[in-house]
Amino acid sequence: MAVWALGINHTTAPLDLRGRFAFAVDQIGPTLGALRQRLHGHAGEHPEAAILSTCNRTEIYCAGDGQVLEPTIEWLAQSGGVAPALLRSHAYTLQDGGAARHAFRVASGLDSMVLGEAQILGQLKDAVRAADQAGALGTTLNQLFQRSFAVAKEVRTATEIGAHSISMSAAAVRLAAQLFEDLRQIRVLFVGAGEMIELAATHFAAREPRSIAIANRTLERGEKLATRFGAETMRLSEIPDRLHEFDAVISSTASQLPIIGLGAVERALKARKHRPMFMVDLAVPRDIEPEVKALEDVYLYTVDDLAHVVQTGQAHREAAVAQAEAIVDAGVQSFLHWMDQRRAVPLIRQLQAQADEWRELEIARARRLLARGEDVDTVMEALSRGLTQKMLHGAMAELHAGDEQARERATTAIQHFFLRKER
Repeated sequence: MAVWALGINHTTAPLDLRGRFAFAVDQIGPTLGALRQRLHGHAGEHPEAAILSTCNRTEIYCAGDGQVLEPTIEWLAQSGGVAPALLRSHAYTLQDGGAARHAFRVASGLDSMVLGEAQILGQLKDAVRAADQAGALGTTLNQLFQRSFAVAKEVRTATEIGAHSISMSAAAVRLAAQLFEDLRQIRVLFVGAGEMIELAATHFAAREPRSIAIANRTLERGEKLATRFGAETMRLSEIPDRLHEFDAVISSTASQLPIIGLGAVERALKARKHRPMFMVDLAVPRDIEPEVKALEDVYLYTVDDLAHVVQTGQAHREAAVAQAEAIVDAGVQSFLHWMDQRRAVPLIRQLQAQADEWRELEIARARRLLARGEDVDTVMEALSRGLTQKMLHGAMAELHAGDEQARERATTAIQHFFLRKER
């Protein structure tokens, strides 16, 4: 069994390319089915697979009878509508220990834009849950991810890797505070109602803005979040007509197409008499058309634009990185040892099956002798002798057959397996 991983993230691929490979939660099941169908035959009959898709990364983890990175790359490139060569130039590919190390580092927040952030662990658990529900998770990947969760927990509790971390949401508030003199006087619109928006709304609400509104595709989910923050709710379709009311707009949805276009922002600026607008697009693919950034009175930030802000305080955490990496190293070695043991499972099963067959034959013969009235001690002696002869037959044959080198190898093996003294 082999393990391999393929991915792109915020350090290897630009935002727009990452947007081509963003998978919504309801897409994961069918997407995994298509991937496993493509790999069928190359990596065994039922290759295992899982997909992790966040605003900063898309990663595919697979396990099968053989490593087939090239078909995995070709499939992902086709799903994103790009040439395999383009994807390859921005992707990283990892195998066995390298794949395990990467998974453990991702779960521990060591590979995140915000060093030590904890959100990625929840996202990885969601990805594993989706793969399990799709029937794509097997023994090997399940073991890999369960161990990644354990490593992440140890890193979190044994080091200070998460100390002083600044989240995307906190970074957005910090930037808004640089633009507006008093955040208590601004009106804020949140587009979406997922975890990222919930985090952002929590940070902004702590600054007590003048008003908060939440726009979402389904009002029910938006209203649930709005109740928490004393906010009003609106439909996505209302945004173009009401955009001018808001000083700050933070958006993070799973839409595959932009929700806020250039024209809508231009009309909003005109209605605001060109008072500045602060906009943060946390979505991948983008929720706000990139051309909006060129407008004179708009301050638009994407997840990539926030990178330098969220790195603040990283120096305080670097001392904990070495300790965290040591925990990851130990986890990788443990997983590789488990993989080696797993490779011996088919042989162990064959040995057990052969031994069971011999045992059943000798027991059947012993029962026939007892049924004929043979002496019990004689039958037991014959049973033990029969089992011994069957177990030693192969070894004895090797000692008497083949050339001198083959006999020497057989002698060494037999001494190791049959003549060891119990300690």
